[in-house]
Amino acid sequence: MAESSTILRGTVQSNRANKRLKFILGGLLIVVLIGLLISQAVSSTGAYYREVGEVLAQQNSLVSKNLRVSGNIVTESITYDAPTLTLNFKISDPKDVGKQLAIHFHGVKPDQMDREGSSAIIEGSLGSNGVVEANNLLLKCPSRYEEYEEIKVEAVK
Repeated sequence: MAESSTILRGTVQSNRANKRLKFILGGLLIVVLIGLLISQAVSSTGAYYREVGEVLAQQNSLVSKNLRVSGNIVTESITYDAPTLTLNFKISDPKDVGKQLAIHFHGVKPDQMDREGSSAIIEGSLGSNGVVEANNLLLKCPSRYEEYEEIKVEAVK
């Protein structure tokens, strides 16, 4: 009888060891998966935006890749077809107006887009034809970047 109890004890201890091993492996798998999800989220949304000049310089390597690009809107290049919601325009590099990038956006045209000096951030992918197919179009608010003019009020005596 003593022999059978020692055999059972060995079986119980090996079952506990297997459960611990399974628990540890499962925990490591969950930690690795969470790490992969975090790194994927950061790489897809944590990218900074590029200037038009940078996109034009790296055009061949950026084809079919998601990107964010910022530039000044060339107001005379804006064409908008309201029935089909097709918006085409160009943005220029703030440092060199001659460097321009064509943008195609399907959606409603923002109200402030025709304003002279408007800037935009475009998220989308660069096509092989050199046109950015925009998914998101964000206009920068120029009033936030204007210099604050202080009004002096004289004390009334």
